[in-house]
Amino acid sequence: MKSYKNKINRIRTFALALIFIGIVIMYVGIYFRNQPIVMVIFMLLGVVAIIGSTGVYAWIGLLSMKTVPVQCPNCERHTKMLGRVDICMHCNEPLTMDPSLEGKEFNEEYNKKKPQL
Repeated sequence: MKSYKNKINRIRTFALALIFIGIVIMYVGIYFRNQPIVMVIFMLLGVVAIIGSTGVYAWIGLLSMKTVPVQCPNCERHTKMLGRVDICMHCNEPLTMDPSLEGKEFNEEYNKKKPQL
């Protein structure tokens, strides 16, 4: 069975990974000290990755402000929900705000919009 994670935490993890990837790219650039153009290209790519991470953090921060705070029925802590179904940030309990989905097995496909014919 696939391990699910809260959507907000997944996006934050991606942004953190971008920071580390940017640092690694810049570190690789140090090995090209004798070729300044190649070194500058690696340094710029690393900075672009870090700036991209900043953009992702800003975007998820704005998105997080629009989420619906709910209380988890399992751990009774507050968590934020994105979409129709999500996972509790603290205890990984499946959550839904759609009464038609209550009692059904958790599936992230419920968040996707169905094609209109």
